Amino acid sequence: VVFRAKCRVSDKVVALKQVKLGDTRQREGFPLTALRELTVLLGLRHQNIVDVHEVVVSPKKQVFMVMEYMEHDFRSLMESMHRPFRTSEVKCLVQQLLAGTEFMHRHWVIHRDLKTSNLLMDNKGNLKLCDFGLARLYTDPVHNMTPEVVTLWYRAPELLYGQKTYGTAIDMWSVGCIFGELVLKEPLIKGRSEQEMRDKIVELMGSPDEDNWPKFKELPGAKNIRYKKRLCQLRDKIPKVSYTG
Repeated sequence: VVFRAKCRVSDKVVALKQVKLGDTRQREGFPLTALRELTVLLGLRHQNIVDVHEVVVSPKKQVFMVMEYMEHDFRSLMESMHRPFRTSEVKCLVQQLLAGTEFMHRHWVIHRDLKTSNLLMDNKGNLKLCDFGLARLYTDPVHNMTPEVVTLWYRAPELLYGQKTYGTAIDMWSVGCIFGELVLKEPLIKGRSEQEMRDKIVELMGSPDEDNWPKFKELPGAKNIRYKKRLCQLRDKIPKVSYTG
């Protein structure tokens, strides 16, 4: 739950994100996702990543993250628009998305849930990444992590095939899906299950093989799969985008 609030001292408008605590009678403690989000955001300061000012506790023992206030949830903003974004607007928004993502990756953080509803925007057109509850620090070489991350429509194919060692590439796939959504004004790939998502990705991007995806057959979910040869159809899906962007 997020509230709009104003500081009594500075009159600055902020957002209060309430941390949902476990049952204190069962001593469940501070939620892991909230702890991860706090740890990551307090270590990332960038103009395209939402800023956390502090953590406060109310007299009723409620815990809140005090964050900078942004006027719009990007997903809701897109749904209320009567026209698609102009090409110049798409370029500006994607540039900001890439800047925040690059900074995050440079500091060894993967978001693992990039999507339009996890982006915020203010009235001046500034875009910021938010909701780092699934974010993780990663290492080189990478170690095993759960593939069951990222909202289904934005989930990278390697995760859909069960790969447990992954890095920044899964975020970049999500960025590409967001880019397509900005152009089309609807999600680029929509599936109701992991199997349907795999099939739709193959229809759009072409069939995987050892040439375009080395060691594809070694993935847990790909060992018994055979695809007919398909070519990439992305140009037909998004014909308005030029080859130079």
